[in-house]
Amino acid sequence: MSKRYTVEVIEGEDGEAILPLPEELLQEAGWEEGDELDWKDNKDGSYTLSKINKDTVWVLVETVQTFLHRYMVEVPKDHPEYALDTVTMEEAKEFSQKHLGEQIATHRVVSYKEAMDLCKADNDYCKTWTDEQFMKSFFTKQGEKAVW
Repeated sequence: MSKRYTVEVIEGEDGEAILPLPEELLQEAGWEEGDELDWKDNKDGSYTLSKINKDTVWVLVETVQTFLHRYMVEVPKDHPEYALDTVTMEEAKEFSQKHLGEQIATHRVVSYKEAMDLCKADNDYCKTWTDEQFMKSFFTKQGEKAVW
């Protein structure tokens, strides 16, 4: 069962917004003064807060998978090159396929926001999902193994 806390945002001396969190909440969440928190708008008037882990980063790894495809195409004896056109026009049935491997093309550190924006763009069929659903389905957290 989750607990709910209601607090008022106050303005600090420098004009910054301050959210005074109850000590009980800080202890339960394992948060300390000075921790950086991620604010998630639940789109219902409430927010979910989570501590930003500064000890890890998100790395986008882009790969290329290579497959050997074979096609068996019947063509006139005097024009074997017609088979190339049939395959190029995607009119040939696949005869067989062999996976030759995956090669890493690039990798780079990205911000959480950049990663989430890219994930949403690449998977636009999930446009009604929450960030948590994207995270659970498409992101691999440290120590987690993909389940297929």
